Amino acid sequence: MKIMVLGGDGFCGWPTALKLAKAGHEVLIVDNMSRRDIDEELNSNSLTDIKSLAQRVACARHLGMDLSFVDLDVTWHYEMEELVSKFKPSTIVHFAEQRAAPYSMIGSKQRQYTVNNNITATHNILDIIVAVDPSIHLVHLGTMGVYGYSKDFGDIPEGYLDMTVKSTGKDVSVLYPTNPGSVYHMTKSLDQIMFQFYNKNWGLKITDLHQGIVWGTQTEETLLHDDLVNRFDYDGVYGTVLNRFISQAAANIPLTVYGVGGQKRAFIHIEDTARCIKLACENEPKDTSRVRIFNQVSEVRSVMELAKILRNKYNCNIQQVENPRKELAENDLAVSNAGLVSLGFEPITLNDALIEDVRFIAEQTKGKLKVENVLSSPKW
Repeated sequence: MKIMVLGGDGFCGWPTALKLAKAGHEVLIVDNMSRRDIDEELNSNSLTDIKSLAQRVACARHLGMDLSFVDLDVTWHYEMEELVSKFKPSTIVHFAEQRAAPYSMIGSKQRQYTVNNNITATHNILDIIVAVDPSIHLVHLGTMGVYGYSKDFGDIPEGYLDMTVKSTGKDVSVLYPTNPGSVYHMTKSLDQIMFQFYNKNWGLKITDLHQGIVWGTQTEETLLHDDLVNRFDYDGVYGTVLNRFISQAAANIPLTVYGVGGQKRAFIHIEDTARCIKLACENEPKDTSRVRIFNQVSEVRSVMELAKILRNKYNCNIQQVENPRKELAENDLAVSNAGLVSLGFEPITLNDALIEDVRFIAEQTKGKLKVENVLSSPKW
């Protein structure tokens, strides 16, 4: 299968591109290295020594993977259409969006960039698929954050809410009402609307994966060689909560819990991220009457629960700090992941061995940790 991975140099994109290439697919990464530029903007860094994309790809090819890359901005319509026409992918995997909620809330510049990049990129891809080959399957990495965390509608289903209209008594299935918590989440909510329209009007094959918070760093493929190592973010802008906690524990810094830590969230290990996307690529939707939506999650935990696990394991301290985000101090969360499970997904759940794997990396690289970046999240 020929697969184009947009945003394939990033935290989720790189291990996914490797997973697909190792499975025997011909993979073309398209990336403009914007995430690396943001490191410079924020004076931040990956704890791991990530190589240039050219070095990464050369290493993968040396190991027998059919992997290549093009340095290109996905918002450039003409160049992207030309590339899709030339490569002729059967599947396009879309990671090419600014992925951090805190970054999108820093200020006007970051809000504008997030909206302009994410919305334009998504629409470009949809428009190009219609123009070049409507049979291309689009697999998009979305977020659980589009649902919000209200219990008004009960447990969170996979994308669609089954309901009865009071005025007519008719049973209907509608797109789950969005409740974004940041500009980033707003763009993901708008992605959903574009997917619905392009599916309705042109019958496009679209799989939208609403992913939980990712933790971990390495996958089976990134462990094959040092030059394939994945990035490890620990800061308050791009560092996901469990990775941030583990790096703090390794550096003997108190674990900073926002508020009371009662926020329950869905989590997934980075290995599972890559596996789920591979499953979605290799199992196209059979019913194209609507967008296929899967919840890409492994388990639900509260933030304080995670902090206590690490405190008990590594004898570190917990520091509760003011929550910089406008969100419920505590919430319940129940999420269905039946769709991916039906395709063979066997979730990796939090365990001591995996935590220790991540901590080992954090311990080896703690000299690169900039303490001032740990609480760098903006307030909103």
